[in-house]
Amino acid sequence: MQISDIKGTVELSNHVRMPYLGLGVFQVPDEEVRKIVQYALYTGYRHIDTAFLYANERGVGQAVRDSNVPREEIFVTSKVWNSDQGYSNTLSAFDKSMNLLGLDYIDLFLVHWPVKGKYIDTWKALEQIYTDGRVRAIGVSNFLRHHLEDLLAQCKIKPMVNQMEFHPRLIQQDLIDYCRSNAIQYEAWSPLMQGRIFEISELNSIAAKYKKDAAQLVLRWSLHKGVVTIPKSAKRERITSNAQIFDFEITHDDMQAIDRLDRNERVGADPDNFDF
Repeated sequence: MQISDIKGTVELSNHVRMPYLGLGVFQVPDEEVRKIVQYALYTGYRHIDTAFLYANERGVGQAVRDSNVPREEIFVTSKVWNSDQGYSNTLSAFDKSMNLLGLDYIDLFLVHWPVKGKYIDTWKALEQIYTDGRVRAIGVSNFLRHHLEDLLAQCKIKPMVNQMEFHPRLIQQDLIDYCRSNAIQYEAWSPLMQGRIFEISELNSIAAKYKKDAAQLVLRWSLHKGVVTIPKSAKRERITSNAQIFDFEITHDDMQAIDRLDRNERVGADPDNFDF
């Protein structure tokens, strides 16, 4: 990944350019998300990640339409929720998301979780949506290697993205390597551990060397590892701060020091054990 500035992109396997830094809007109410997204776009962000589950697609779409940024410069991701999985249900869910967003197309549409017995049919629906030209790229979220192996054995189109929980306490390098070997772009959700990274003294110490805070250090580390990253925030000061990561580089030794913080520790659900 060539890191330049906040508008920099990475090329997916189908040659679509995906901004490598984005804004996540999980748990941001619909009535608030419009202003938050507009501010992020004004700040320079070009990638917004939402989902039907977040109940704020309408506000995200309104912000995109109302912004002064050309639509083709903004990368919008949404996801099909678990209760909507299955072939026909997914097609209907996509229509619902499109209507709520009020956009002519979605840039990336993901299978939110690997619901057992359903995610293959769900993926087939995404392949149809992609073939119909209604979405620029398709992918999965929370798929471990065995989920991906099962999917790749049956799919016609490979996922272009796998969005996973990723941070210094949960790296899953083997999964990153597997995705890379199959031209699947790895993407991080909860890269800041829902704020818990500030409790890790080693990160604070390393960050101080660069005159940055732990969040800025971790976001830059994530990009250095070739991972598309979407920190969530509803605070303007944090949205601004999270974008101030393009004026320094982390040394090889410090990258390794951060890698050694891995504990296989989750702040979210385990993809092999979730009940929603």
